[in-house]
Amino acid sequence: MLFSLMNRATCKTIFTYFVLNTPYLVLSFPMDLFNQDPTKNLLPYDGVVEYHGSIIDTARAKEYFNALLDSIEWKHDESFIYGKHYVTKRMVAWYGDKSFEYSYSNTKKKALPWTKELMELKTLVEKISGETFNSCLLNLYHSGEEGMSWHSDDEKSLVENACITSVSLGAERTFSFKHKTTKLVVKQFLANGSLLLMKGATQKYWQHALLKTKKVQLPRINLTFRSMGEY
Repeated sequence: MLFSLMNRATCKTIFTYFVLNTPYLVLSFPMDLFNQDPTKNLLPYDGVVEYHGSIIDTARAKEYFNALLDSIEWKHDESFIYGKHYVTKRMVAWYGDKSFEYSYSNTKKKALPWTKELMELKTLVEKISGETFNSCLLNLYHSGEEGMSWHSDDEKSLVENACITSVSLGAERTFSFKHKTTKLVVKQFLANGSLLLMKGATQKYWQHALLKTKKVQLPRINLTFRSMGEY
């Protein structure tokens, strides 16, 4: 059974409800739905996700994209899974207040000093979110054929339940959340220059992903500002 609720004013789908062998719910939010009310929680339970829409205008977002593309020390991401070494087309970089070590997928990264553009973006998102951050993980996706599989940012080196702030520059992509128990899926379209906040117990109960798509041919840079534990 397929049931879709439509917004009469915009004729856009507010959510779609699928019933397969077991109940399965997908909440899908277009980028202009609800006028980007940042106080609205996109998750129905067990966490808080707020979408602020575009906080950087198109021209300035392009300037930041080009500056980061040129100035950041990009490297292909690596992982070791069941003894096998994998190298991704997607590229990453890790920056922070000091040389924090960040471990995931059985690899370690040491934070580099902030660049001018990163400090500007950090100041902007701290002002809007009311949070403070001491580090930033950047991802460069060359096209929609590169993505990020389901995972949670719940490494022990991160401050538990701290806000993680995501800034998107470049190609517009769909970002997905999936509850670890109920399997409910929530999808949010991320516009160029947009800001998304993940708060509270979100990482404990939800996974998130940037799923691959052949429909997107342009590159995207994502910045996730984080709070590393002091040690």
